[in-house]
Amino acid sequence: MSAADNKKLMETIFAGVAAGDRTSFADALADDVTMTVTGQYSWSQTFHGKESVLRDLHGYVSSLLKHRRTVPFRIIADDEWVAVEARGDMVTHAGERYDNHYCLIYRIENGKIREIREYNDSALCERVLGPFPQARKLAG
Repeated sequence: MSAADNKKLMETIFAGVAAGDRTSFADALADDVTMTVTGQYSWSQTFHGKESVLRDLHGYVSSLLKHRRTVPFRIIADDEWVAVEARGDMVTHAGERYDNHYCLIYRIENGKIREIREYNDSALCERVLGPFPQARKLAG
């Protein structure tokens, strides 16, 4: 796929995500995808495989939030790489706003997301969502 095709794929996925539908995101993940939350805080780790990304990371985040939406404002593509700048529009079950800013880097191969790197405000993440539970930490 071309850079334009990869950008279009991410635009389609994020249109769904911004509307609260994560189905196209899940469908686009390769079975052997890796997702790395960057940095040096409790959430920083690499999740290996589609099931782990959806269950161990996204499933846990969803359990903390009553409203979860990620809205992109810039998408840039270069060959198989697509960068998405986005803002969260989220509220915890306790009613606290969690409006993080993200830079998400995707590597797309044959129409499937193979790799994701997430950069975010780690201090905000831990302050609002708390530390990532050790029981959920994965060997990576």
